[in-house]
Amino acid sequence: MALISASSNAAGNTRGYAAARWTATVVAGSVLVAICAHISVPLFFTPVPMTLQPFAVLLLGLLMSPSAAFAALALYLVEGASGLPVFTPQGPGGILQLMGPTGGYLMSYPFVAALVSVMYQRLRIGSFVKGLVAAGIGDLMILACGTGWLAIVTHQHISNLLSLSVVPFLPGDALKVCAAAAIAAGWLRVRRMEETVSR
Repeated sequence: MALISASSNAAGNTRGYAAARWTATVVAGSVLVAICAHISVPLFFTPVPMTLQPFAVLLLGLLMSPSAAFAALALYLVEGASGLPVFTPQGPGGILQLMGPTGGYLMSYPFVAALVSVMYQRLRIGSFVKGLVAAGIGDLMILACGTGWLAIVTHQHISNLLSLSVVPFLPGDALKVCAAAAIAAGWLRVRRMEETVSR
């Protein structure tokens, strides 16, 4: 009986530690996105600023499990909607920012992060290349959702929408995709080395 009780306590402690670690990771992920949101440059010809948010979303998708990635970005949106200063400073903040011109980008983040995570785990190619593929598709989804929402808000022609919400961001987004894939590949390599050493 004592052995069974000790085993149950150990299992409970392990589960508690895993839950605490998962929660801490999710919170840290939302903080990373908030920091990247404040690294932004307003563009005079579009209501959409250039920020590091997409980089953070893609990186979290590559580094975290699908559930954790979704939770981190959902938490980020809840933080922003409640009035915490986590969105880019160019907007009104709070729920109004989710309803504004950049709302489509923001609301896509949890789904994109989870999708990137799923693709990264399932693709059977080199770690850097699969990071490029997963992050590239995720970035295109962010741009598509942002453009679709902007179309609803502004009622502009598709050619105008592309010049406002897609074309200006393609060069920077290509760099963000490459950087996220490189960091994820490096992190995966380090983890494999640690596992090899610990055996």
